[in-house]
Amino acid sequence: MKRRIAIPIVVGVVAVSVLCALGVWQLQRLQWKQGLLDDIVTRFSAAPVALPDAPAEATDQFLQIALEGTLEPGEIAVLTSRRPYGPGFKIISPFTLADGRRILIDRGFVPEDKKAPAARPFRRGPATGTGTLFWPDETDSFTPGPDIQRNIWFARDPRAMAAHLGTLPVLVSLNTRMTGDWPEPARVAANIPNNHFSYAMTWFALALVWAVMTAIWIRAELRRTRQNR
Repeated sequence: MKRRIAIPIVVGVVAVSVLCALGVWQLQRLQWKQGLLDDIVTRFSAAPVALPDAPAEATDQFLQIALEGTLEPGEIAVLTSRRPYGPGFKIISPFTLADGRRILIDRGFVPEDKKAPAARPFRRGPATGTGTLFWPDETDSFTPGPDIQRNIWFARDPRAMAAHLGTLPVLVSLNTRMTGDWPEPARVAANIPNNHFSYAMTWFALALVWAVMTAIWIRAELRRTRQNR
């Protein structure tokens, strides 16, 4: 009898303990994620600053940047879409800062009929603006390589784009226009999911269910023991 009762008790305690530990871990992750989101909100609302000497994704993602330098010719068109225009392109251009560093800037969206540089006024020379320092994560093993001849890229890849345009692998997405009506800037959105609370509740609910099932198991073993007497 002791053995029959001990087995469900041990299994139940171990399983419920593991499930509760997973729930607590998710609550800890929730606290960490909320702190991260608060930090991102602070960065988005902060006054623009000069580009750091050695920008790093771990510390400078979404930092607001004040740009002063020269908008250079040559650009990359990244296939995308945007309401209400439909299909179009993100225009990535080289930009030389006042200190001589060449970086990438995402100037914004153009519809298909504005893809060609000739369809948009371009003024090479001193330019200023503000933007968001950004390391987009848009490529995976299924992303096609760029069509260099037609200048159609299928994702923003700072390293590949920098190699193509001869810049540092640093991308600033503009918040303000630099030249003309096009491209039309689009502010970077920090789409970081925060589902840890629901995950925690799921683990705790499973722990409760397992505890109830363990109690039913023990009750069944006790009934079977009494019937066998």
